[in-house]
Amino acid sequence: MGHPTDTYSLVADIGGTNTRVALADGRKIIDSTIRRYRNSDFPGLESVLRQYIEDEGGVDPIAACVAVAGPVRDGRATMTNLDWAIDKETLSRATKAETVAILNDLQAQGHALGHIDPANIRTVLPGPDSSQNAAKLVIGVGTGFNAAPVYDLEHGRIVTPSESGHANLPIRNEMELRLCQFVSTAHGFPAVEDVLSGRGLERVYAFLGREADDPRERAAQDIMTACADGTDTRAVEAAQLFTRILGTVCGNLSLIQLPFGGVYLVGGVARAFAPHLAQFGFGDAFRDKGRFAGFMSNFAVHVIEDDYAALTGSAAHLVALGQ
Repeated sequence: MGHPTDTYSLVADIGGTNTRVALADGRKIIDSTIRRYRNSDFPGLESVLRQYIEDEGGVDPIAACVAVAGPVRDGRATMTNLDWAIDKETLSRATKAETVAILNDLQAQGHALGHIDPANIRTVLPGPDSSQNAAKLVIGVGTGFNAAPVYDLEHGRIVTPSESGHANLPIRNEMELRLCQFVSTAHGFPAVEDVLSGRGLERVYAFLGREADDPRERAAQDIMTACADGTDTRAVEAAQLFTRILGTVCGNLSLIQLPFGGVYLVGGVARAFAPHLAQFGFGDAFRDKGRFAGFMSNFAVHVIEDDYAALTGSAAHLVALGQ
């Protein structure tokens, strides 16, 4: 298959488990070019991108942008859950693109806002109308946890990175204190991500087993399946506890960032929980802020159900750069 030279952009979303790669024509992802690669099959990003370029008939992109699950500083990314080094030189060498950029994956999700089909946005908590340029907040729940505020300014959009998943897990009662102590055995520190992630859900399930003096383990996907079909009451309890803590953390981040333009949950775990958030008490936990409980109704909460939003955001970022 042939593609025109120096016409399309190459965009990639590098998660903890898989890397998605596609070509973009401006902000539009070319659906037929989306490919997914398992990270464990490759020694690094360069080999993934070379494989993709070969799979797409030796395409020569004019620009390339990758979204990375980890902090990015001075054009160099450090993967949080993967031992890959990623920098602009590697990206240029692998793609031969004239313009290259590296974003944190939540930054890419932030750049995607406004370019996602409304059919792929599920509202969890409605909010009042807001101006188009009101601040927004993207919160990612998947292999890890993170958040990024989105600001639309006169000269363009700014999406500031963070590492919110590695802040302390909030504690509101004795049970949550015991949960913190349970998850802190992994790193000696109870981080938000130790609970609010796929592996975190598995830890919550294991914790409830220890609390009941009936220890057993289940994979996150199996917990969600059992939660949906009602075959395991502990799976339901784990999902409820997870949901309440997610509501607390999202509420905290909303008070810090004041996203009057809305909160957008993204990531595989967020999508899996989307049908259950209302019944499992997300809204009550989100608004449980004492005398500021009423104020929390200023913030709408949505779930983005587009698995390729980070690719769209990467393409939009390149357009903003003039590519």
